Amino acid sequence: MKSFSREIAVAVVCVAMTTALNTKTIAQSKTPVPKNWQLLSYDTDSVYGTATEKAYKQLLQGKKSTPVIVAVIDSGIDTTHEDLKPVLWTNRKEIPNNGKDDDGNGYIDDIHGWNFLGGKDGNSLKEDSDEATREYYRYKQLYINPDSALSKDSKEYAYWQRLQAKVEKPSSQYKVSYKTMSKLQDNLNKCATILKNYLGKEDFNVAQLDSIQTTSQDVLLARNFVSRLLKSSGDDMPDSFNEFKSEFDEYISEIKRKAESTDVQPNANREKIVGDKFEDITDGKYGNNDVMGKFGFHGTHVSGIIAAVRNNGVGMDGVADNVRIMAVKAVPDGDERDKDVALAIRYAVDNGAQIINMSFGKGFSPHKAWVDDAVKYAEEKGVLLVHAAGNDGENNDSVPNYPNPNYLTGGKASNFITVGAISNGRGKDKVASFSNYGKEGVDVFAPGVQIYSTIPGGNTYGAASGTSMASPVVAGVAALVLSYYPDLTAKQLKYVLEKSATPLPDGSVMVNKPGTDDTQVAFADLSVTGGLINSYEALKLAATIKGERVQPKKPKAKMKAVRKN
Repeated sequence: MKSFSREIAVAVVCVAMTTALNTKTIAQSKTPVPKNWQLLSYDTDSVYGTATEKAYKQLLQGKKSTPVIVAVIDSGIDTTHEDLKPVLWTNRKEIPNNGKDDDGNGYIDDIHGWNFLGGKDGNSLKEDSDEATREYYRYKQLYINPDSALSKDSKEYAYWQRLQAKVEKPSSQYKVSYKTMSKLQDNLNKCATILKNYLGKEDFNVAQLDSIQTTSQDVLLARNFVSRLLKSSGDDMPDSFNEFKSEFDEYISEIKRKAESTDVQPNANREKIVGDKFEDITDGKYGNNDVMGKFGFHGTHVSGIIAAVRNNGVGMDGVADNVRIMAVKAVPDGDERDKDVALAIRYAVDNGAQIINMSFGKGFSPHKAWVDDAVKYAEEKGVLLVHAAGNDGENNDSVPNYPNPNYLTGGKASNFITVGAISNGRGKDKVASFSNYGKEGVDVFAPGVQIYSTIPGGNTYGAASGTSMASPVVAGVAALVLSYYPDLTAKQLKYVLEKSATPLPDGSVMVNKPGTDDTQVAFADLSVTGGLINSYEALKLAATIKGERVQPKKPKAKMKAVRKN
């Protein structure tokens, strides 16, 4: 799930086309937003935060908590990071690196979790195709010519038309976009080299660009070009050039992949690296124990939001203070596969996770039944699932987004929360412009714009935006509540989080409708609760509820035999 939105990409192109020879500096007059704004309160900091710090100070002083295991199904985690290493879940029943499945769970040396994108040789799948392309090719292989082979009034034909609309025309459009954006990327790289040489820094921010005073036209043009690109992000403006560049490069890689979607066999990478029978859910013992890999930006960032070590004087603080993060790697660049998601959920449940964060999503789910069964399994075992709503600015009530809590067989999961993204409240857009929404399909909103967290590198941090960031905020609040009220069931925990959600704290009623330029809509109509997640209110409500979770009985201590004289 990508956070570099289509709207920002369009703005970037427009800026690049209009920047010309103007050498004036564009002034920035914003009051800086605190890096930890998602933890703060509107009453003290004028941001749409979760009142988490307020809760620690006013409600939790002197109270004891119990550890909560949160599984992060994502792209992998930097297990060496200074702010995450102390909070990693460790499988105590497994002996590290002995090549044996000591605990008999079917996964060898799964010390901190499991990698469902891994191969037997230790490699990992980095890039995979999107689900629409995989389905498009499957239908062409199955029917040769679906347009003539399928009955025009059949469900299969309607599905094929959806696939065509998603793959064929967009592919040609993406080829044009990729050509344009590649040229822009080249110009950006040239400007970056000029500015880094001039400033003597490997990274820089807007303020440093605006402070440049020189007669060099090359430097002034580079400054102008890059400054305008950064500012084109509006309220989502990154803290530094390298943050912007990282997201921009990832976005271009995604465009390239989509441009090539009709030219490249969609399962080739999977077959080569993972080697499983990806259409067979019973073929479940594949992958490897490398939960870190070389591409864990997303999962590392998500994990820090939930549980980065608090009050240790480095980096940033997570939401929850007594968490163990279980790393379950199942999300590549591209769309995650239903099989991996289903098995990742089951792995997390079987190994003790009480909360599972899922910051990913897609528009097609050919094996939704597999995922549904896993969600039901988690429901039966009392595990809460927290899922990102999506970054397409669309209505989840009418546009499919998977996974979701609606079972194919009817009914709805009682342990599933879907999360939209809110901004810090200081800009024009109150709701993140990219966030999906839905009066039935999204449960609650949470901070998801420019969230500062851990990133790969051992001691590195950066900001990112997306419902992918909003979901772990809610997972973190859930873990915080459960750690102090461990008797709550998953259903009760969901109730607490949603019932305690608050209206916009500045009194705003009408907000920008995501995915539109200037349409206004009632914030209450964008989700089931019409509210923002709030740690302080959730903890107060949890204190009034009698928990119904059945705790496992501790084995009775064996009596020592009395020694006979």
